[in-house]
Amino acid sequence: MRPARTVSCLVSAALVLAVTGCGTDSPDSRGDDREGVANTSADTDRVEPAGDAPVDETVAGIRSFTGAFGELLAERGAGETENTVFSPLSLGYAFAMLRAGANGDTADQLDDVFGFPEGVHAAYNALSTGVVNTGDAEDQTGPDATREPDEQPPDPVVSIANGLFVQDGIEPGEDFLRTLARQYGAGAEYVDFSTGSAAEKINDWVSDRTDERIDTLFDELDPQTVTVLANAVYLKAGWESPFDESRTTDEPFHLADGTTTQVPMMNKEAAELNYVDGESWEAVQLPYVGGELAMWVVVPTGEPGQAPPVTAGMLEEFEHGEPAELDLALPRWDYGADAELLPLLAELGLSDLDDLGGIAENVVVDDAVHRANITVDESGTEAAAVTGIAGIVSAPAPADKTIRADQPFSYAITHEPTGAPLFVGSVADPG
Repeated sequence: MRPARTVSCLVSAALVLAVTGCGTDSPDSRGDDREGVANTSADTDRVEPAGDAPVDETVAGIRSFTGAFGELLAERGAGETENTVFSPLSLGYAFAMLRAGANGDTADQLDDVFGFPEGVHAAYNALSTGVVNTGDAEDQTGPDATREPDEQPPDPVVSIANGLFVQDGIEPGEDFLRTLARQYGAGAEYVDFSTGSAAEKINDWVSDRTDERIDTLFDELDPQTVTVLANAVYLKAGWESPFDESRTTDEPFHLADGTTTQVPMMNKEAAELNYVDGESWEAVQLPYVGGELAMWVVVPTGEPGQAPPVTAGMLEEFEHGEPAELDLALPRWDYGADAELLPLLAELGLSDLDDLGGIAENVVVDDAVHRANITVDESGTEAAAVTGIAGIVSAPAPADKTIRADQPFSYAITHEPTGAPLFVGSVADPG
């Protein structure tokens, strides 16, 4: 992976499902001339989102899953000593695609764990239209860039990509193919899993769709694999109001075990930001350019300890934040996290993944992987010159409140119009 070069950049090549033949012979190859050819047996034109798609119900399901999955990570101790990051939205997309081929108990468990309503595929299609911003990632420059005071920063870049990779010689179900093509924009790409070339092709797909932030999803795949579902979510955005880099200083961060470490701490003084508090936490909103995306930073209000998990209720409370004059201290961070999903999802009630007749006969889920990484610092994607603007204003009035993320804290990147959580994580040690 190349070094991160942006300030507020998140990527999730979030989920890959390796669906492997169960008790069947290896498929007959149709020859190398077919590999990489999109499936033509189903309508591959993506449809316009339905106006009555159940987006609100689908987002409620994503939020509920976010809380359950985050709490599970916390119970396992991952958030106490390790930084976490995952994309609820990307996980939702990948398993919604799986739902298109599921029947019986498998379908029921997917609905229960992810809160999929009737019409979920149309809802995810509509979410793509609402969340995605197809700006040019190359327009987004790093923190060393300069910008005139009256020059506007570029719009955020958000992309969501779905992929379907099929063993040459396998014919997935027509309804499954049609749903993925029409609602997710994923036409089947034929590969040869038996030779090892499929992993390289899928890794290239992931790298291309995450601006090379994630370049390896599989080192290798089981030669018996017949289908892979993949999703990638990529976000690149600048703060609406950047941090002044001259105010970043090395300060102590209080770890959960009672020790401290020195980290670069970014600072804002008397900034008007949306604020909300709960029983044992408080949160502040940091909007990105354009106003539709924001990061909520959540810090505990008691003694330093484990970061508070982001729950469904917390995500709902964010909608009721009120403006407040705040002093804010927030560290830079840059890390990634991987997860083997099957054992985690089994604890949430998703253990029956073998009734997938809508994809093909006698297939079961063999593997599910989630990878994500995040980089945060002062300026966003192109905001270094804007940092200088804050330095020329008059001295602000004293703030009503100070929030210091100098202990383990959580965060959530949300799409404000829908409330959908794109990325969620916790910072145990920003160093």
